[in-house]
Amino acid sequence: MGVLPLLLLSGSLFLFGRVESQSTAADMLQDAALQSKGSLTCNKWDCNCTFKYQRGCCCATNEMHKTEEDTFLRIKHLYADVMTLDSRVKAFTESFKVAFKASMDPNLAVAIPGSTERCFGPFNTDVPVPYSVVALNDGNGYNPSLGVFTASCPGVYMFSFTAYSAVDSTGRLYHKVQLMKNGQLVVSVLENNREDNEDSATQVVTLEMKGGDQVYLQLTSGRKLCTSLSYNIFTGHIVYPYVQE
Repeated sequence: MGVLPLLLLSGSLFLFGRVESQSTAADMLQDAALQSKGSLTCNKWDCNCTFKYQRGCCCATNEMHKTEEDTFLRIKHLYADVMTLDSRVKAFTESFKVAFKASMDPNLAVAIPGSTERCFGPFNTDVPVPYSVVALNDGNGYNPSLGVFTASCPGVYMFSFTAYSAVDSTGRLYHKVQLMKNGQLVVSVLENNREDNEDSATQVVTLEMKGGDQVYLQLTSGRKLCTSLSYNIFTGHIVYPYVQE
């Protein structure tokens, strides 16, 4: 009976020493792996190495490659979304770049028979005023050949125009310039007197416009603009566009 306990004790000590030896070896291998500065091997046996309960570099290779691929695809889609947003922002901000300024060409004035005046008009019908000298035309909404502005997008626009005329001492100021939207009268300025030799007036109006709406100025039948036609100015710009959902 004394031999059996001794054998059991010896076996226990042997097993304990073996477990302790394995643990010490694992710690040494782990320390060596962590301190290694060279390239790591990636053989199949690495996944069954002493650290099989830990994820070594090779054991996680597939997962890392998948994560890398997923990240790349997400960045790619994100970049595409950013480019789409950028295009939409540019298209939206371009709608703000709508402004024009134009004046009449002095060479349009012709001599009036029986006087020293040189005038645009009179005509026997209403005539669009050709503001053909363009100083600004952002957005190219203004057509100097026709004297017509066309709205590129719906929104609120502001327009102004100055009507100027000067006659000799025996002449008569007689003009009426009116702003038209799609052929309908919006506002006008006029003069009909012999007290003044020159005069000017300016009108400013804010209009709600749809895409394709047109605005222009016309000189009414029988009226005239004389001398220094370049003082006759037509301007406009967008205040803000309507955002289309």
